[in-house]
Amino acid sequence: MAKRAWRESGLGAPTDPHSLQERITQLEQHNADLTAELSEREEDLIAARAANRQLMATLNARS
Repeated sequence: MAKRAWRESGLGAPTDPHSLQERITQLEQHNADLTAELSEREEDLIAARAANRQLMATLNARS
């Protein structure tokens, strides 16, 4: 009865809860991966800024 109502409404088939849970798990993992990548890039940026400060200080000390 419910499937028929969905079909007749033109909205399509009702979503499978298992499929939704799988998709949520995939998106959570993707989010965790991106968060880790962002953290790594932030660390790289901090290190690059520190190296830049050191180089500028060295160059300024020569003058």
